Amino acid sequence: MIPRYSRPEMTAIWSPETKFRIWFEIEAHAGDAMADLGAIPRENAEAVWKAKDSEFDVARIDEIERETRHDVIAFLTHLSEIVGANEARFVHQGLTSSDVLDTTFNVQLTRAADILIADVEGLLAALERRAREHELTPRIGRSHGIHAEPTTMGLTFARFHAEMQRGLRRLRTAREEVATGALSGAVGTFANVDPRVEAHVCEKLGLRPEPISTQVIPRDRHAAFFAALAVVASSIENVATEVRHMQRTEVLEAEEFFSKGQKGSSAMPHKRNPVLTENLTGLARLVRSAVVPALENVALWHERDISHSSVERGIGPDATVHLDFALTRLTGVIENLVVYPENMMRNMDRFRGLVHSQRVLLALTQHGVSREAAYALVQRNAMKVWEEGADFLSELKGDSEVRAALSEAELEDLFDLAHHTRHVGTIFERVFGAA
Repeated sequence: MIPRYSRPEMTAIWSPETKFRIWFEIEAHAGDAMADLGAIPRENAEAVWKAKDSEFDVARIDEIERETRHDVIAFLTHLSEIVGANEARFVHQGLTSSDVLDTTFNVQLTRAADILIADVEGLLAALERRAREHELTPRIGRSHGIHAEPTTMGLTFARFHAEMQRGLRRLRTAREEVATGALSGAVGTFANVDPRVEAHVCEKLGLRPEPISTQVIPRDRHAAFFAALAVVASSIENVATEVRHMQRTEVLEAEEFFSKGQKGSSAMPHKRNPVLTENLTGLARLVRSAVVPALENVALWHERDISHSSVERGIGPDATVHLDFALTRLTGVIENLVVYPENMMRNMDRFRGLVHSQRVLLALTQHGVSREAAYALVQRNAMKVWEEGADFLSELKGDSEVRAALSEAELEDLFDLAHHTRHVGTIFERVFGAA
């Protein structure tokens, strides 16, 4: 995790202190359940809770691990130093390291998902505010990067909102799918630990028991989780790419807020660069890079291997931390985005009415001209705008074949911008619900 792209609440989930705290809770709750079942003495289970308010010594655990070469054993040794070797002799009874590690990982992922879900909800609120602000602000729609037909800035924000709504649903589903725990012992048979211990620990940690584990929780769950994060990251890049286009000097329909004292270039004092959205594009690539390793983790040998372990130590923190930062940054970009309606209209008019060509085409067909002939009539006048800088409406008015079907008044009516915004309210109701 790079501090530059990290937020404290998310990074805290992945700290050694948090990890060891969850390990402790798993072991202590398991002890309670075993005592309830009569498998271990009650006083031993209660003795473990003496460490509840202790600060686990990360350096000491690392020191033990350097000798044992086993992280869970190192922690258990340190725990026995705190509560007493005799009192701790029933800790980890019947469990395997994977029971602790996998259950902890899923606790961390669900906590991370909760933050990400809240992040997306904040982004959705910002997108809706800006969409309603610019519901009828005209801007040119583009296909293949070329002027197409009029749309509105509000619809641009609204379509990103709809996309992020889908991302939110995927995140909630991913959280639900990964919120399982397993304390089933060696190879997952419960031979040395009662299934009721697993049920008790999972309830305490807000998880569901994994229906069937081997010695590990199945990794298809995690693959789906990281895939959901990647889709949200790609949606972030989708928004960022649009902002970067709008900020191009030749377009300048909107730009990232440029604060007082901010510098755009070490060499060129005039520069105002879309650095935040460029950064978001890069962060999206990092989040997506977790998907293939997560997919490759699904196929493990037999009942357990640890080929997935080193992967998840990296992608778990990195993907969630980067996505958390990216979502928060994008929310700020949207909230502070400077929009230039005048430039949008200037761009709209750059080709002198050419964006209304489809309406003219349709009107000609409705007045008895074949589609092929109508297309040819409109295109030959449109090409004069492209190649000679002519005015589209004037060319149409001067074309005798066009005028044979349409009057000047009818042609002028076809250039009414309001025609393109008349159903914006319907689209908004679909995206945001009834006002």
